[in-house]
Amino acid sequence: MSTTLMIVLALAIYVAVYFLYGKRIATNVAKLSPDTKTPAHRLYDGVDYVPSKWPVVFGHHFASIAGAGPIVGPIQGITWGWGAAILWIWFGNAFIGAVHDFMALVASIRYDGRSIQWVAGEVMKPRVSVIFGIFVYIAMILIIAAFTNVVMSTFVGVPSVAMASVLFIFIAILIGYLLYWKKQSLAAMTVLGLVLLVAAIWFSLGNPLNAEASVWRWVLLVYIILAAALPVTILLQPRDYLNAYLLVAFLAIGGVAFLIINAPLTWPAFTSFNAVLIGGKASPFWPTVPLVIACGSLSGFHAIVGSGTTSKMLNNEMDALRIGYGAMLTEGFLATVVIASLGAFGLEVAQKTAADVGAAGWVVLGIPQFSQAYAMGANQAFGMSVSFGTTFASLVVCAFALTSLDTTCRLGRFAWQDFWGRIASPATQAGSGYKLFTNRWVASLIAGGLGVYVATTGGLFSAIWAAFGAANQMLAAVALITACVFSTKVLRGGQKCWLTLIPAFFLWITVFAAMVWYVAVMGSSASPLTMGFMYILIFLAVILLIEALNALRSGSK
Repeated sequence: MSTTLMIVLALAIYVAVYFLYGKRIATNVAKLSPDTKTPAHRLYDGVDYVPSKWPVVFGHHFASIAGAGPIVGPIQGITWGWGAAILWIWFGNAFIGAVHDFMALVASIRYDGRSIQWVAGEVMKPRVSVIFGIFVYIAMILIIAAFTNVVMSTFVGVPSVAMASVLFIFIAILIGYLLYWKKQSLAAMTVLGLVLLVAAIWFSLGNPLNAEASVWRWVLLVYIILAAALPVTILLQPRDYLNAYLLVAFLAIGGVAFLIINAPLTWPAFTSFNAVLIGGKASPFWPTVPLVIACGSLSGFHAIVGSGTTSKMLNNEMDALRIGYGAMLTEGFLATVVIASLGAFGLEVAQKTAADVGAAGWVVLGIPQFSQAYAMGANQAFGMSVSFGTTFASLVVCAFALTSLDTTCRLGRFAWQDFWGRIASPATQAGSGYKLFTNRWVASLIAGGLGVYVATTGGLFSAIWAAFGAANQMLAAVALITACVFSTKVLRGGQKCWLTLIPAFFLWITVFAAMVWYVAVMGSSASPLTMGFMYILIFLAVILLIEALNALRSGSK
């Protein structure tokens, strides 16, 4: 196969799935209506509930769910071979990930923009919300830990990216101020923001920002707390909106480049079923693939984003399909560009042969190698210098890893507040101690602090990434099961929704088997704290499955 064929196939699959499968679910299952008033209008507060134009919400949602996941995951997953990786991405993205994202968003809209774990307590039993909330909170901590490592290593390795990222934050604050406080037009602010962003990239090339990893750790902690606690219009939303344009440019350049050069895929299509990968150990493709390839295929984090921030900004219910379903398909295309880049140039930048991949030895690929492979494609197609292309690609990865960090910390704050809101009595909630404990600044500090601390506890990065993947993908399974119960009991009057039920239970079985493999094999490759989290998640996953099965046996609600 060539890169051209891979890109064309991906586009054809995603367009067909959106119009033939996604619209069917929107009409027959979700039953979207333009006349339904969204939570953003009904519960407007100027902090979290803010009705916004769909391109802005799409930008926030796309930037938040994408992060660096659809890049870092495929970089590691290609160790099984480009064919094995792309099949999981395409299949999971079209029939599991996009359905999961869309239905989680719809469920949240119908429950006042509440989190998916809160919805689970409503469609099942209240205790499910508490259990699910613990699961979500642990997952958020692991996500913060994984992406803290990604950002720190990129900042230290490519100091110019650190400078560009810092300038990007200040640009986002300026655009948010002009857009929401000075009521400037969205088009004008978009142009201004993009011009400033290009200028920041150009400035950073000659003015790198050098610092040790320990310094960046503290800087990142302060940043994610601010982004999590401040109103969305000040930092989070404008930064994510501009970030989306950065990613669109990245996709356009990469997609068109690999269409033009039509390079053959020199990386093996399949290497070994037990390629040496997670924690440097032989890792069977099934069931461990979801521990590695997460966001580009399917991700439970998306349900937390959709039900945590996106549902509170949706201006019209009809926008849910293009935002919830369409953004996930776009992310799958991003993962496809990553596979095409490494399939064509991965062996060259890794300075390895096909015999070095898989069972014969773990080919260590990371963000620098991927960025160089991407730049080589852009160089052959457009004459872009490899050094500039490498910096640009690294900036994209880092910018979206930062987006994952700030959004996750905000979602961790929501999960913390939801959890205590469920278990505390009304009398307790009226007290000053409870109000302080659930204050948005305190809750953001706790979530961010725990996540950054886990990033410092040691263990191989591939082991930390796989732990994040396990929590993330089991979260997807549980969220999809919740959507299945919601669609069965609330939307369809007790009639089971097989479009959500089949992928939900297939995913649960797969990820549960992978988690059992992880705790049995990892040993010293993961830190004791990470292993402890995994044991807790396995226990909670079983309880949540039992609760969901009991709920499906009952009647409509």
